[in-house]
Amino acid sequence: MNRCEFKDSLLRVMERKVHWAQPAFAAGMVPRDLLHIHLEQQYGTYVRDFPLLLAQAYGQCPLPAVRRALAEILYEEETGRLSDSGPHAELYLEYPRGLGMNLDRFKGVQLLPAAAAFRQLLDDACSHHGWEVAVAVSVLFLKGGAYDRDVLEPGRPLRPQPPLRDHPLVKHYGLPLANLALHRVNRQRECALRKTAWHLMLDYVDERARPLVLQWLGRALHAWLHYRDEVAEHCGLVQLAQHQARRAG
Repeated sequence: MNRCEFKDSLLRVMERKVHWAQPAFAAGMVPRDLLHIHLEQQYGTYVRDFPLLLAQAYGQCPLPAVRRALAEILYEEETGRLSDSGPHAELYLEYPRGLGMNLDRFKGVQLLPAAAAFRQLLDDACSHHGWEVAVAVSVLFLKGGAYDRDVLEPGRPLRPQPPLRDHPLVKHYGLPLANLALHRVNRQRECALRKTAWHLMLDYVDERARPLVLQWLGRALHAWLHYRDEVAEHCGLVQLAQHQARRAG
């Protein structure tokens, strides 16, 4: 598998990282009293411990150039000092804090079954299958999405960046703009982070490791979709979709 084939195969997986419930979340269709489920599961599944997953990749990698890139990402995630903000997991908690949620819920999140299975896959991928798989699953998959092709191909329109006041949590649930610190940081650093992720994948992953990387990326996508299905169900969106389908029929 040559570099071009590897890139196209990776992109095909990333472009499938789209869930049917995302428009409903964006439209504020989750009942307010169930919104905490979405935030808790996301936090407990990977937001809180993303630096630990990334550290596994760093610890397995023999290549100084790759380690330096991972160290920079890890430093920002743990401290926020490159963006003059704060630890990203702590910034994430500004969402539930600004919405008036009980933050004690986030101290010991009980993962739902599919969320727990997804987290188990992340731990396995990042710990036991080499730095290439660990970087692909953590930096490429968790931090990326269906718009990654826009970063790789000059001239393509980048992902839309609507005003902060149109963020779903602000628009539909009244989150104060001041509590969007993580969203601001992600906007500032997203393009550079995506370019770094793809640079590591395409320029440093040996040809012999590419099939294993694709295998684990596909497994991550499959587990992520099941995890998002479960969250959507617990947030009442499955029932809503079924009701709308019956009305349309």
